[in-house]
Amino acid sequence: MQAYGLTDVGRVRTHNQDYLYSSSEPVGKFQNLFLVADGMGGHQAGDFASRFVVESLVSYLEHHWEGQIIAELQNGIQKVNEALYAKSMEEPSLRGMGTTLVAATIEENTLYVANIGDSRLYLYRNGQLTQITRDHSYVEEMVALGQIRRNSQDYLKHKNIITRAVGTENRVRADFFEESLLPGDLILMCSDGLSNMTSAQEMIHCLDQECPLSQKAKYLIDTANQNGGRDNIATVLIEPQISEVTLC
Repeated sequence: MQAYGLTDVGRVRTHNQDYLYSSSEPVGKFQNLFLVADGMGGHQAGDFASRFVVESLVSYLEHHWEGQIIAELQNGIQKVNEALYAKSMEEPSLRGMGTTLVAATIEENTLYVANIGDSRLYLYRNGQLTQITRDHSYVEEMVALGQIRRNSQDYLKHKNIITRAVGTENRVRADFFEESLLPGDLILMCSDGLSNMTSAQEMIHCLDQECPLSQKAKYLIDTANQNGGRDNIATVLIEPQISEVTLC
């Protein structure tokens, strides 16, 4: 397995509220672990929220294991959410903070994913890019209800309003996904600073380059910045390197 994470402040913001974690080595009983968080609130609160959630979740998973990946992710996210919410109640400067979170781990040929908010995980396979996670956002809820059309003017105007985040309430509900992996698959995790500033075709163009993951990540961030870089940008790229033997 190979993985690489990269984050950038972008061209407009002065503080980077995105925070990531990328480990192809074991984290507790997890064979690997990848996290992307996009903080919200004042710059201090957003910075704190994303870093706190990522570092606290890594610490939790290093020391807890009950034998089920999804259950342990769910337990860890809830514990970290409660701790972040308590912090926001204790410190006025952190009041109202929160963060998105997308988490991923791979065991054998199965990808396990959790997400809250609008940070995303994509699967790139045979030249096609598929979004695995579902955005917890106002516009996606309106699309589901048939009240707004995706990528319409109203959609783009309200795209940044999220309806679920870590730390904004005492309880939080994550969505979970499982995906069987195939040889040649590539996984892209990112904050909305990338997904809002690059088209699917631009992402595919970057991912299709014959170069190391570090260069692909740089191409993605450079593309987002060339398109305006209006937000912080974070991306994690993962090559699971699934073998044909594993699938037999």
